[in-house]
Amino acid sequence: MDKRQKKTLMRILAAAAMLVVIRFMPVHGLVRFLLYLVPYLTVGYDILKKAWKGLIRGRALDENFLMAVATIGAMALAIYEDGDYTEAIAVMLFYQVGEWFQNYAIGKSRKNITELMDIRPDYANIEKDGQLEKVDPDDVEVGSIIVVQPGEKVPIDGIVVEGSSTLDTSALTGESVPRSVGPDQEINSGCINQTGVLKIRTTKEFGDSTASKILDMVENASSKKARTENFITRFARVYTPAVVYSAVALAVLPPVIRMAFMGIAPEWGQWIYRALTFLVISCPCALVISIPLSFFAGIGGASKAGVLVKGSSYMENLAQVKTVVFDKTGTLTKGVFQVQAVHDVNDHDLLCKGCDKCDHADPECAEADRRLRDRILECAALAECASSHPISRSLQKAYGKVIDRDRVSDIEEISGAGVKAVVDGVPVAAGNAKLMKQLGLEVHGCHSTGTLVYVAIDGKYMGHILISDVVKSTSEEAIRLLKKEGVRRTVMLTGDKESVAAAVAEKLGLTEHHSELLPGDKVEKVEELIAQERGKEKVAFTGDGVNDAPVLARADVGIAMGALGSDAAIEAADIVLMDDDPRQIAQAISISRKTLRIVYENIYFAIGVKLLCLVLGAFGIVGMWAAIFADVGVMVIAVLNALRTLRVKRLFQPEKKPERI
Repeated sequence: MDKRQKKTLMRILAAAAMLVVIRFMPVHGLVRFLLYLVPYLTVGYDILKKAWKGLIRGRALDENFLMAVATIGAMALAIYEDGDYTEAIAVMLFYQVGEWFQNYAIGKSRKNITELMDIRPDYANIEKDGQLEKVDPDDVEVGSIIVVQPGEKVPIDGIVVEGSSTLDTSALTGESVPRSVGPDQEINSGCINQTGVLKIRTTKEFGDSTASKILDMVENASSKKARTENFITRFARVYTPAVVYSAVALAVLPPVIRMAFMGIAPEWGQWIYRALTFLVISCPCALVISIPLSFFAGIGGASKAGVLVKGSSYMENLAQVKTVVFDKTGTLTKGVFQVQAVHDVNDHDLLCKGCDKCDHADPECAEADRRLRDRILECAALAECASSHPISRSLQKAYGKVIDRDRVSDIEEISGAGVKAVVDGVPVAAGNAKLMKQLGLEVHGCHSTGTLVYVAIDGKYMGHILISDVVKSTSEEAIRLLKKEGVRRTVMLTGDKESVAAAVAEKLGLTEHHSELLPGDKVEKVEELIAQERGKEKVAFTGDGVNDAPVLARADVGIAMGALGSDAAIEAADIVLMDDDPRQIAQAISISRKTLRIVYENIYFAIGVKLLCLVLGAFGIVGMWAAIFADVGVMVIAVLNALRTLRVKRLFQPEKKPERI
């Protein structure tokens, strides 16, 4: 609770205490009025001040004006009838209670989000003359070496040059599982260093780092209002003048009709009282406050789960998604080539004489088989040692030993086919079927799906190596969770060949897939899917945020997957998932739908109760006390309901990441 809230609470308590004391004092007339005026001004002077400022600035028709007119009118009626001033003061008192509760709830929501996003560091450590000096992160240039000690936040994005540690990335990803980091690995600002001392070479300026971009995005999220919020704004502009004019009509027309046409007493006091009650009931606080608060809290709850939403309009669109389109590489798969298997040719004349017709059940034969496969992988890795192609890197990684370049000579890269080299004095060729055909060798196919690297040793085809992108362990569950959330279509778009795409789609249970697509083809496919949607249904596209930027921008909802630190992702996408877990897509949809459900609950509840009380107040069935209880009660219930969006139900348990050795 801040100082302003404490001050308001003290005013409310003081006014309530004075009201109780004066209630039992035996005073009448002017003295009675002056005594009651003290608690009235104590609790309501700020409302009267705001109403007056609005009046002189031409913006009178707001809730402050309604409360001022209603309570001053009630005081005037009490003077006229020498009645009870308690009702007028109680109206202002309970209204201030509602306002205080609303401000407290919003403050609590903001505090939760501020604590959650408290990732902007206050300083960076620069080593000078053997001593650490704290400097402003804004003053650190790209390429500088900074030191991050255990317990400190990483201030700027960079690459670790010395040290190893574990990082708490929960403020960025929403996951509590620590992540290990070591030399030559990228590190993002906003993480908390937990164990070892790290020296980091900065790769970005402070303002362009991950933490700064995330905070800017969350802070600016309120600028992109949802259609529901805009509706409430337009509704209030029409609604407030309408109820003011209706209240004036209620105060004037019935007495005039009674007096002029019915020949009976006009009863001005009764109808003015009803009009004032009508004004109190009409105050649209619950709607005006609870709807933006619902979206604000929903964005905060999503941020806590590692889902950054750029604005409430995107959250509203996400709640209406029925088709989710995926890029394959980096989204459903890990985006890295990996050796899956080494298959030899069942011809072991060089290593195992006379066993070409056996079943290889003999231990000596099985050992020869293993040695041959090892030899195939070794020769391929050595022949490819001069290449930086992802397939070459995967072969070297699978080999797992230090590459001795002295064993390799006469390396010749053949464009679009592969490579030839001499390994340990023996000619080796590694590449695709086109290369083997050039060498006049017949190759064997493979029953598994993936990229095949055929290997020939000393002019003889020896076998092939199967390399493929690895499907993420969480992708299958992600599709299942999406279907559970009501997503009807899950579509995969990829530039990979049909056989690979079909295998991934079948494994994951996708409803459809499209292969061998260029970036422009992906945009066209998404446009086709958008054209096929019905009514308010939306299409979301999920990609890595770099190559897929055009599609992210074209889809109804662009979701950047695993975009931690990716500038292109943050710029192009509407929703940014700070981890590379595809299950977060279903989590984001679940949060958005809960938020929209609460928003509409508040709209229907607030308008329904308002209309009922307005009718009852116009007919004199409820008085001022009931009116203020209805107004404050509806606002309190709506605000409490809105704060439910801060609570996020996790749909899955985070995957435990292996420790770095």
